[in-house]
Amino acid sequence: MKKLLVKYSSEITLKGLNRKVFEDLLIRNIRNKIGREAKITKEQGRIIIENYTEDMLEKVNKVFGVLGVAEAVVVDKDMESIAKAAVDVLKDIQFKTFKVECKRQDKKFPLNSLEVSKKIGGEILKNIKDISVDVHKPEVVLTVEIRNDAYVYSNFIQGQGGMPYKSAGKGVLLLSGGIDSPVAGYMLAKRGLELISVYYHSHPYTSERAKEKVISLAKKLAEFTGNLKLYVVPFTKIQMEIIEKCREDELTIIMRRFMMSIAEEIAKKEGAMCLATGESLGQVASQTLESMYVTNNAVSMPVFRPLVGMDKVDIMDIARRIDTYETSILPYEDCCTIFVPKHPKTKPRLCDIQKSEEVLDIKGLIDDAVSNAEIIIV
Repeated sequence: MKKLLVKYSSEITLKGLNRKVFEDLLIRNIRNKIGREAKITKEQGRIIIENYTEDMLEKVNKVFGVLGVAEAVVVDKDMESIAKAAVDVLKDIQFKTFKVECKRQDKKFPLNSLEVSKKIGGEILKNIKDISVDVHKPEVVLTVEIRNDAYVYSNFIQGQGGMPYKSAGKGVLLLSGGIDSPVAGYMLAKRGLELISVYYHSHPYTSERAKEKVISLAKKLAEFTGNLKLYVVPFTKIQMEIIEKCREDELTIIMRRFMMSIAEEIAKKEGAMCLATGESLGQVASQTLESMYVTNNAVSMPVFRPLVGMDKVDIMDIARRIDTYETSILPYEDCCTIFVPKHPKTKPRLCDIQKSEEVLDIKGLIDDAVSNAEIIIV
């Protein structure tokens, strides 16, 4: 018999009296991913999935909080059954070196972990030719877990890690069509933050393909989070007002302040407690420390910037790993790349920006944008 053996983040096991809350949430998130056909149980630091299908393994591995998954052969807790299962697991694999690791949850088992590893390793050497033991850099690791039953596997697949999604409150992510913001959303969702996404659409200056690109990015994130709500906010009217009435070198920072204010209104509506962006310190003119200070001043909620200290190459590596990179580099302009001044201010002063904004109907423009936003569930 085979079962999926799910190992979850050690952070969950350290939650003390709240541990069960996190475990139950993780199981619920797994259930939402794989449906109700499979049987899910919890057993001493592991989640066991029975009656699974092959596609469920990949789905479970995208659930935040899951450290990894193994397809394990389950046998009785006797050495003969365990040895036979170990040989069966390895006999069709091409390898030259291996080692056996034993994790003995059942401390009443008559042999200790080292003794189990030695005996099972000996049986493998007897039954499979032209292989040797290498405890330092083996090609294959055969794992035996002694629990209520014995679980034998060699195919542990690394998961996302982190904390269960929705375990750390709710935040609003400013989701553009670029590389950075989907990565920021992924990183915060990995820490348990439930995401509401906001995209600013500048029709007709940005095309429907730009909008579809962002929807595609939201869908990529939803592969990890489950259903994701996306607000598509009409932003053209605000941009036209700023261009008409404000200084050219202040356009970008004033637009960013509007974006933050709109996101905060949506956050209040959704019961969220923070905003999140993909900004990285010094990457562009609107991401200098002075610009971030002025932008932050537009809102009262905390603003999370998980990429703030990361290099672009590191951000791109994560984007490739979570499969958002190729979508992000599609050549469709978004509202952040149109109407860019030739020489934007990199060190704006708050008092100057607030003075420039006095000619704008800030509340009216924000209320109009929020009330006319399109809501899409992906």
